[in-house]
Amino acid sequence: MADRFDAMRFSGPIGTLLAETQERVLAEFLGPVDGRRILDVGTGTGRAALALARRGARVTGIDASQEMLRVAKGRAVEESLSADFEVGDAHRLAFRTERSWRLSVSGPDAHAGLARVPWRVVPRGGRACRVRLSGRLQRRCVSGAGRRLAAALGRPVEAYRVLRARDVRRAVRACGFRVEREHRQFVLPIALHKAAGSRSLTMAVERALAAIGLLRLVGSPVTVVAVRCAR
Repeated sequence: MADRFDAMRFSGPIGTLLAETQERVLAEFLGPVDGRRILDVGTGTGRAALALARRGARVTGIDASQEMLRVAKGRAVEESLSADFEVGDAHRLAFRTERSWRLSVSGPDAHAGLARVPWRVVPRGGRACRVRLSGRLQRRCVSGAGRRLAAALGRPVEAYRVLRARDVRRAVRACGFRVEREHRQFVLPIALHKAAGSRSLTMAVERALAAIGLLRLVGSPVTVVAVRCAR
């Protein structure tokens, strides 16, 4: 799974479009990161961590999977990028607060694990910490059922968990954050776009659906920025 994860998610014209957009949105949401320390919780194969390292950030990627980290470290070596990757538990982070961290949180259980992340690593007030959460928020039942059926038939499926918007927002508020910005990418299922395999068609169809307001209502995957409130 670790070796094929990126290929399944980000290969082909639509996977490339997905990756490019997510990297652009992450950079836009976080702003200038040159020289900043960034903690990427649930880094997986390090895609977000390495994207930020390219922009000069001092990144530490944490993940429970040694196999995912093996892939991340290999990619860092291939691209001659400086980033630290460590095996760690997102619920027991051992980091000091003397610097302004920007924390990226992702992964299949992000919505359930948010409340258990030790947010003391994020300084209060003054310097805002921005948290990135990603997940598919629409077609929850259909998407989950479809992947379970595909797995039962022996077909390869992507490893992710469908998240609901209200679960994410509730967990963010419970941790003392407020959602500052949000980005949604597709109205139609990514699998449908990948089946068509046309970047230009995808962009044309999604622009039309966004123009009538559907992207704002049901678009996914979703990236949000949450800022820790001063107390």
